Amino acid sequence: MIIEWNAHMFSSDTARFPFHPRAAYVPHPEMRSDDPLDEYITRMKQEGIDRAVLVHPEPYGDDHRLVLDCVAARPDLFKTTALYYPGDSDAPQRLKKLVANNSGAIVAFRFHAHEGKRTYLDSFSDANVCKLWKTAGELGLIIELHIGPDYAAQAAVLARQYPDFKVLIDHMAEAKYSSGPGFSDVVRMSELPNVYMKLSGLNHYADDGPLYESVIPFSRWIADCFGPERMVWGSGSPRIVDAHLSHWSEADRAKVKGGNLQGLLGF
Repeated sequence: MIIEWNAHMFSSDTARFPFHPRAAYVPHPEMRSDDPLDEYITRMKQEGIDRAVLVHPEPYGDDHRLVLDCVAARPDLFKTTALYYPGDSDAPQRLKKLVANNSGAIVAFRFHAHEGKRTYLDSFSDANVCKLWKTAGELGLIIELHIGPDYAAQAAVLARQYPDFKVLIDHMAEAKYSSGPGFSDVVRMSELPNVYMKLSGLNHYADDGPLYESVIPFSRWIADCFGPERMVWGSGSPRIVDAHLSHWSEADRAKVKGGNLQGLLGF
């Protein structure tokens, strides 16, 4: 089974699905669609994707209506993630209510903290960030970290504190925001058995798509650190896994393409 964890849904109907006043960015009009779900299902068929985690995108802030409508339309194909602002004191309680009201639909809570997105949290030691982390983990959600290397050491403290909570690092930890030595805190997170890495976001620092073969030495190094049991694929084409991890067996590449997520998410 091939599972993608990355797709964002953006609707052209901004009256029904308005962008949040605190949105970190607003998607360009060409990124929006009258029927984003149908367009994505078409892409799934083209790429041979069987299931997907639709990542609730930042422009909608803590308003999850669009992505939940998409999951409700095809619960056989999709699950989704949640986002609340860590600075809001009621965020943990609202997360509990959201999960309770959407049984089985939400599988992760996403934190944003990197050089280009410092609007969500200052530190992973902040009291409400810690409370949100604990709340999400106790709800059985995966802790999804859209972090840069400069936040890895902080996040690792919580990952160690709660070893039973699964943690997934997005987009190879936005490597473009760090030098090699500065990336060492991310590599050290591979020592924690509850931390997974997502092979995604290669287009953030490479322009030779669709396979981004110029960064194979980097992606292969990170994948070897985490190993085939804790790598998942997330964006672009699943053929990226075969190109970047050709030194792994077909069975191990299958884990990355979807096998690991199938086990984690219950698809």
